[in-house]
Amino acid sequence: MTILQHERNEPAGLFMDSIRESGVPCSEVPLNETNEIPPLKATHLIIMGGPMSVNDEGDFPWLRTEKQIIREWVADGRPVLGICLGAQLIASSFGAPVYPCRKELGWSSVKAIGDGFFPELPRRFKVFQMHGETFDIPRGATLVFHGTEVPHQALCIGSALGFQFHLELTLAMIEDWISFLPPQNRSSLLAQSWRYLPESEQICRAIADRFLAAPSNSFSWLQPAH
Repeated sequence: MTILQHERNEPAGLFMDSIRESGVPCSEVPLNETNEIPPLKATHLIIMGGPMSVNDEGDFPWLRTEKQIIREWVADGRPVLGICLGAQLIASSFGAPVYPCRKELGWSSVKAIGDGFFPELPRRFKVFQMHGETFDIPRGATLVFHGTEVPHQALCIGSALGFQFHLELTLAMIEDWISFLPPQNRSSLLAQSWRYLPESEQICRAIADRFLAAPSNSFSWLQPAH
């Protein structure tokens, strides 16, 4: 297992908890410090969020490397999970544009698209958002979760699944992320977090379980889980 992390305060959070409980060996690559990706020997890959745009290859040349890695892993059917920037990288890897949208910050609803892709999850649930860009759905990919303000909330292409929203968050991470807001806004978001986090954590664990159980090749998120 390898985790590509782009910012100190955007770790794998609850996904890391599941990885540790599973006993799967895991290495973290802090790209904000290393500015390069070492050769990856893992079978599973998680790509976290970050403040940069997937279009900033001039400032962050390793973005180009990440996109190439995603294409290679999908070609082999190796499991990939992208969060926020990670989802945008998946879309961009296969030729879809990523561009500014109405900024989302806080809790919003998403709903499942299609039947049977993720039967273990609710058809509609609340997720925490913090992003200012969105992606189109590339050729050969499937939209699997839809939002009202920003329609494209999750996509799947073969062995790669990308969420625009953040299932990995703990309450402490949310407190850190919203610390710049006025006190009243922070209080409102924390109250909502107490309400919605328990279900979000269950959904995160369900996705983590399926990801960790995925075979190391010839995997597709759109195949029924066994």
